[in-house]
Order: sequence, then structure tokens, then C-alpha cells
Amino acid sequence: MSSLENTLKLHSSDTVRSSVKSKKKHSRKKEKLLNQPSLYTNREMSWLEFNQRVLDQAMDERHPLLERVKFLSITGTNLDEFFMVRVATILRQIKNGSEGLTSDGLTPKEQFKEIHWRTEQMLKDQHSVWTLLRPLLEKSGVKFLEIRSYTNAIKEYLHERFMNEVYPVLTPMAFDPGHPFPHISSLSMNLAVVVSHNQETKFARVKIPDVLPRFLEIPESVSGQKKNIFVFLEDVIRSNIDELFPGTEIRDIRLFRIIRDTDLVIQEDEADDLLETVDKGLKQIRYGDVSLLQVEKSMPKRTLSVLAENCQVDEESVSRSEGRMNFADLMQLMKLALPQLKDKPFFPPVLFDGLPAEQLFERIRHRDYLLHHPYQSFYPVEALIKAAAEDPQVLAVKMTLYRVGSNSPVIEHLINAAEAGKQVTVLVELKARFDERNNIVWARRLEAVGAHVIYGVVHLKTHSKICLIVRQETDGIRSYMHLGTGNYNPFTSKIYTDLGLLTSNHEIGEDATHVFNYLTGYSNKREFNHLLVAPVSLRSGLDQLIDREIQHAREGRPSGMIFKVNSVADSKIINKLYEASDVGVHQDLIVRGICCLKPGLKGVSEKIRVRSVIGRFLEHSRIYYFENGGIPEIYCGSADLMERNLSRRVEILFPIIDLGIREHLKKILDLILSDNIFTYNLKQDGSYERIEKNAQDSAINSQQKFQEWYAEENPTGELWSGSSELEQLSSKVH
Repeated sequence: MSSLENTLKLHSSDTVRSSVKSKKKHSRKKEKLLNQPSLYTNREMSWLEFNQRVLDQAMDERHPLLERVKFLSITGTNLDEFFMVRVATILRQIKNGSEGLTSDGLTPKEQFKEIHWRTEQMLKDQHSVWTLLRPLLEKSGVKFLEIRSYTNAIKEYLHERFMNEVYPVLTPMAFDPGHPFPHISSLSMNLAVVVSHNQETKFARVKIPDVLPRFLEIPESVSGQKKNIFVFLEDVIRSNIDELFPGTEIRDIRLFRIIRDTDLVIQEDEADDLLETVDKGLKQIRYGDVSLLQVEKSMPKRTLSVLAENCQVDEESVSRSEGRMNFADLMQLMKLALPQLKDKPFFPPVLFDGLPAEQLFERIRHRDYLLHHPYQSFYPVEALIKAAAEDPQVLAVKMTLYRVGSNSPVIEHLINAAEAGKQVTVLVELKARFDERNNIVWARRLEAVGAHVIYGVVHLKTHSKICLIVRQETDGIRSYMHLGTGNYNPFTSKIYTDLGLLTSNHEIGEDATHVFNYLTGYSNKREFNHLLVAPVSLRSGLDQLIDREIQHAREGRPSGMIFKVNSVADSKIINKLYEASDVGVHQDLIVRGICCLKPGLKGVSEKIRVRSVIGRFLEHSRIYYFENGGIPEIYCGSADLMERNLSRRVEILFPIIDLGIREHLKKILDLILSDNIFTYNLKQDGSYERIEKNAQDSAINSQQKFQEWYAEENPTGELWSGSSELEQLSSKVH
């Protein structure tokens, strides 16, 4: 080699080394930049912004009146759960002395301070909305009476009803040296009663019984009005309180309510029997620490002091209510027979209606089918499991269950399958929050008929939605699957937007089998044909898919991503999305709830747009679209972009292999992105602004459009089935 060649080689090597060194330095600099707290929105504050968007619907005159009341009720339920879990967790951190920082740089104490201020504002907003809705309800024939408005006839009626129906279930509890402070159950409403007896002032508590309806109706014969006339149960008790304390002077009566920490914490390593451990844990959490004490604003200081001391809460955990409490109970009004005040009934088309089991399997054998709930009926999923129970050629049924509801036909079909001699294996997730009790009941019923029941994987929640049916056919064993984004719950399928895939794809069947081996045994398989499985391959798989878009953008090929999810909170994924934006990858994120990412930041997230759709149905489907250099790739599944979904749960994302279904899913995303009625844009500061339609633009309500798509143009559901088997072969995932 000549000296010149040698010099050139050395120069080239130095250049390469210098380039690599420069890239590494840039990468470290970029990583350091992306770790700045200012680039992230606090998770809890983002969730509260979501609940505010739900509350906005209660003020939106485009919704029928009772639907607006329903939205107010939902915000009440949501906020209760927020205090039961999220606030309770932060209080636990404070109690334990934790100083760990969130992605946005807040300590637990700082978070709690921000949450306290924001929730107080939200509680005031709820009262304002109720003040707005109440007179509108009265104009529409639904009236609520205050005590001062009771006529003598109503007083007599309510007294009689009180003595016959309410009084027998009331138990006044005294508090004095001979009576310990009574246990106050979570979410309960109570009256703090101060009485005077023998010149002594004493305290008592009366629980508002939750076994009775919150709103008592006054018959027309008593009210003299042709309206739905209601009174509040707590008012009926308050106005008849002397019946509970005869011979005493009632000095004061004030309403209060508490919310406790109900987050079930299980030491799984120490559990010999997870079902029994969860069962015992459910009994224990009723004694969880109080995360909120809500009292009437006018409550005397002495009474409040007694409550706060015995509930062991600080001033920051006390909320003084300016009016009614527990708006969650307003859901009771949805039972009223007033269709003119509700959304028009929606009857989704039914795919495979009345199809015999043999033909059902034959259809799925030759093509994939996409189900889009609630715009299409949940019936095909139930029909498939029912067919599996009845078809003599079916050998085994394997399924994961997270939330199935209290009256589940799915469970009944699984029981029938086990009784018919099928090999039935069911993972029942006992740690599904707020559904633990239901799931324990179902697990025991399934075990009683001989089904193999697994309670979950240690330290992991199984959140995936997968059903695998193994069938003996003339050409051998074939697997049929349903993979979904939502729970196997017929009720929620009517109010949640979700997707399901019916397929007999051989390679996906192999993956599904490996997933169940992982759940039931000790499989350590790390690679799958198509499925992305958490905590094994989902995070790394998403990283690779995002990296591929980054590479496409750098090399000038078509790139871009559209993610439709419930939450975006994982800092590592957010950093990846920031990195993709930095090289020019356009991203549309459709995020229903929490979003810790900040869009539109110069040099960080200029290519990212975040939207949120809040409408008649709860947006729940997850869709991951990758432009992939002009050959789009789409995944659906149960996983959100949260650390728990990617690292602490069993989750599945499944690819859409069928070209026709892929194209349809892109149309779904495009329609959602074009919504200009119930869509909000996320701003850099973490707040949201509602998209206002331009005067020249047509109004696009995506949820209404979907109803029209499926009901009018596609009454049988067949249009949105996949392409033929031959077409599938030519459109494999790239």
C-alpha cells in the first residue's frame, strides 16, 4: 500500500470515528435535553383535564338534556375513582416519605398541592353545571324539591314513607367515651348530628343508606303536578331526624362524605392462593386511609374538627361543598321514560346473524373480519364462543378475561364448553380494579365445572383480550381467534368504541398458543411471528417501528404515524416520539385521556399534533398506524402508551395483515381526525381548546358518521370484512 493510500485510509478512519463520536455526543446532548421536566405535563393534572372535557359535555346544548346529566354523573364517578386510587397513592407516598420526582419534576407533596387546588375548582364547576341543568330539567318535566318547598301533603307523605321504608334501615351511631367513633365506609354519605341531652352536647352519625334510591319520587296524587317530582333521600332523613333521637334537642345537622384508599395492594410473592388473598384484601381495603373528606360548607368548626381528627385527615384533604354531593347518583335519572331527552336509540347491524356454527368457522377460515363496536354488534364474538361450546369438532377454548360484567353470556358459553368436555382454559384477572369481586365469582364458577382457571401472572396484570379456539378439521388442526381492544363485556361494547379481529391466520395462531403457554406455564419465548407482547416484546417492537419511521424520514421516504390510544404517559416512548418529530416524522395522536407529551414545542415536537374526542361513546380502541415508506402497517390491541402497559402488564398488539381491513382502518383514523364537533386540541401548556368549525366547513361528528356507515350503507356488516384468502397472501405485513 502506498503512503498516499495509507494516509487516505487513516484519514477515512479518523473521519468515521469522528462522525460516530459526533453522533454519540449529539445523541447524549439530545437525551439530556429530552429529560427536562418542562417537556412533560403532569400525569394527574392531565387526567383532570380529561375529566374537565367530560364535564364540558354536560354544558353542551348539542347533547339531549338527560345525556348532559349523564356526563355530569360520569365526572362524579371519575373523580371518586381518582381520589380512591391516584390521590390515595400520592398520599401513601407522602406518608412513606417518598421524594421521587415525576417526569415533570414534582415531588408527591407538590403534586398533592396542585391536585387539591384543581379538584376544588372541578367540584365547584360540577355545582355550577348542576345549577344550570336543574331548571332546564324542571322545564322538561323533571323537578327536584328542596325541604322548604314541601307542601303539607308532601310532608305527610314523606313522613309516612320515612317511617315505613327508611327508618327501619337507619342506625344512628353515637360517639362518646362509651361509643367508639363509627367506621365510615368509602363513598358513603352521612349526616353529622349534634344533639343536646341533659345539658350535654353529643355527636352522632347517621349513614344515608345506599340500599335505597337517592332520589325518591312523589306521586302525582300527592304533588298535584304532572311531572316527575323528586326529593333527595338525605333531605327526607334530615326533615325527620327527630324520630331517631326522641327526647333530645337537635342542635345541628350537616352532610358529609368520605372517600378512602381502595387500591388493592397484594404481596403476590407471599400469597399461597391468589384468589383467597385477593378475597381477603377486598375485605381489608374498606378500612383504607381517607383520601377526601367532603363536608357542607356551613359545617361548624367543632363538628369538622371531630370528623377530621377521627378520619385522620389534614386540612388539605377536606373539601367544603357549596351544594349537593355525590353527582354520580344522577345516573339514576337515565332510567326515566323520557326518550325525547335522550340520544336516539341505536341498533347496530349484526354480522353472522343466525349463522350455523359450521358456516361461522368456514367464513373465518377463508378471510379475516373486523368488528367495530358499538357501531357493529358484539353478537359475533358471543356467537363464536357459543359455537365453540357446541361444535363437536372443537377441542379446546382458551381465553383471557379482564372485565366481563355481572351477567355474562360469555361465561355461560365457557361453562357449557367445559361441561361438553372441551378443554377450557381461562385466565381470570383477579386484580382488575373494581371488578375483583365479580371476577372471583366467575373464577369459582368456572372451576366448579372443570375449567382450568389461572388467576394471572405474578407481578403482572393480564390486560390482553384474546380468545383461541382449537378445532379438528379434515385437513388437520386449525386455530380460530378473536383479538380485541376491549373487554369481553356485552354491556360496555354498546357504549365503548372498540375493535375486534376474527382470524384463522396460522402464524398468529402460533403466536396466540405461545401467549397462553406464557400465561399458564413457564414459557420464556421472546420472539413472535407477528404479535407484540408485553412485557416481552411490545416496548422493543414499538421502538423498532418508530425507529423505522425515523430512518424513512432521514432517507426521504414517506413517513408518519397515527396513534389512537387512551393515554400517553411513558417517558421513554414520549422521548422516542420527540426524536421522530425532530427528524420530520409527522404524528397525529388521538388521545382520549392522559397525555404527558407536549405538542408543538420548537425543536422538540413541532411535527406532533394531539387531539381528543369526547362524545356519546367512550373512545377505547387502540390503533397504531405507521406509514412505513408508503407501505402502511397497522397494529391494534389493548395497550396504551403507559409504563404499566408496556412493562407491568400482559398486553398484545396484533397486526392487521388483510389489505382491505388496513384500508378501512385508515379511513376510520382519517374520519376521527376530521371531527370538528366533539374534538379538542392539546396546547403546549397542557390545556385543551375545542375545535370550532369554520362557517364554510361541513359539520363532522365522527361517531355519528360511523353509525351511518355501518347502519345505512352496510346493514349486514359484510362490507367491512377482509379481502379474500388469495389477496391476504399478497398483502403480508412488511
